[in-house]
Amino acid sequence: MKIALKANYLILLAASGLVLSSCVTEPLPPTEPEKKPVKTVEEPKPQYMQIASRDAGIIGQKIWMNEGSAKVENLLSWNKGEGFASLGIGHFIWYPEGVEGPYHETFPDLLIFLQEKGVQVPQWLQNSPDVPWKTFEAFNFYKNSPQMVDLRTLMVNSIPQQVQFILKRLEQALPKMLNNLPTEQQRNHVFQQFYQVTSAPNGIYALVDYVNFKGEGINPTERYNGQGWGLLQVLEDMPSESSNVMTEFARSAERTLRRRVQNSPVQRNESRWFEGWKNRIKTYTY
Repeated sequence: MKIALKANYLILLAASGLVLSSCVTEPLPPTEPEKKPVKTVEEPKPQYMQIASRDAGIIGQKIWMNEGSAKVENLLSWNKGEGFASLGIGHFIWYPEGVEGPYHETFPDLLIFLQEKGVQVPQWLQNSPDVPWKTFEAFNFYKNSPQMVDLRTLMVNSIPQQVQFILKRLEQALPKMLNNLPTEQQRNHVFQQFYQVTSAPNGIYALVDYVNFKGEGINPTERYNGQGWGLLQVLEDMPSESSNVMTEFARSAERTLRRRVQNSPVQRNESRWFEGWKNRIKTYTY
């Protein structure tokens, strides 16, 4: 028995030797060096955005106070006389189906942003590009419906992400505004005013709030008599030099909005909002 086992062992050993020798005589195909994953390095954000991110909580609270008195019940609103809902701390605009209003619609973009950030969005909202309620009356009639409860819960639970969304809009604002100016002189002026405001006390809050409040000023539909009222128009109207940048920013913002009211269609009665707008602008100076 032992002799048989020894014989089998020698046979196996010889066979393995043949296999090894055959491996030696036939060269292995060259192997490519293992590719290491390439790390993408993000460019550092501008200093004003780093400060904005640091102060995001304070800025978000101020914007919520400006838009809805920092009250949960005001996270969902529809102003009488308007054709759209205003939602979240920034009163992001959401139009009903078939309505093409003059103002930039931001709520659908917010929904996409929230999903990218991992926020759980109700299924019906994922498949609803338009606000389900057609009118101010319908919106308020269904304010306690299951859909409204879903919407209110989402807005309450995603406030930090809404602040990030607003900050992102400011980050994208400057290149958009500069690209809409035809001359180097205009671009230099706006660039200079923008960075002067970012360097001033309360300046970053003022920029974030105003661009959320009245937009970048580059949308051709946001015009009355060919004149806009966004951040671009405010910066363009500022003097090149000033001893108090934030006072000049606030003055320019007030002039810009006064002009909007004067140019607006009479039936809109926009003068009813002007005092509130002025009070909001005053917060930029203290």
